[in-house]
Amino acid sequence: MESFDLIHENTSLFFIRLLAALLLSGMIGFEREIKNHSAGFRTHILVGVGACLMMLLSLYGFEEYIDTYENVRFDPARIPSYVISGIGFLGAGTIIVNGMTIRGLTTAASIWAVAGIGLVVGAGMYDVALLTTLIVLLSLVFLNKIERNKFDFHKKHTYYLVVNQGIQLDHVTEVFLKKNVQISQINMKYNKRGSRNLLVELKKGQQYDHAVVMDELMNISEVIEVDHRY
Repeated sequence: MESFDLIHENTSLFFIRLLAALLLSGMIGFEREIKNHSAGFRTHILVGVGACLMMLLSLYGFEEYIDTYENVRFDPARIPSYVISGIGFLGAGTIIVNGMTIRGLTTAASIWAVAGIGLVVGAGMYDVALLTTLIVLLSLVFLNKIERNKFDFHKKHTYYLVVNQGIQLDHVTEVFLKKNVQISQINMKYNKRGSRNLLVELKKGQQYDHAVVMDELMNISEVIEVDHRY
């Protein structure tokens, strides 16, 4: 009869590695959470801890069968390889495509990186996991600021407005003309709520105060909602 042991001889090791995966993946998830992205604190923790669990299963879950049966082959990389390829469905769920605008790629990449961190923690490679976590956090925090300051000038700015049916397009275009901002194109579509979706795309390479434009657009009585994206 098979014996039932609640406490494994490596239980303390499992606990330390799962806790390390929780902390490291939680740090990256917290950065995504404070920036209000679709996959935040809990999602990153679940991915990191889950990946660590799969690695622990791959390394220690089949020891009994290996010791009992001589013809059993041990391949610790098999389960982790499926984790790496299978994590894509979560990343795809964070990517939002709206016309020519794509959002969520960075969050999808961070989820994939967290899965890798969980795997290396499960393998006991704490130094690699910690170094990778620091690199990812530095990339998300500091490179994001550099990207906004240095490369926004060359990006195409787009404003998404939800407006009432009685909107006068002149009221919207006047906001940009007063700031000497040139409009590339304007598209308007009806939605199911009876209002309209208005897309205002600006020409590249223009410098202006986004916050002021947002405020002036919201001051138009027919405008319900405004969102500014790159």
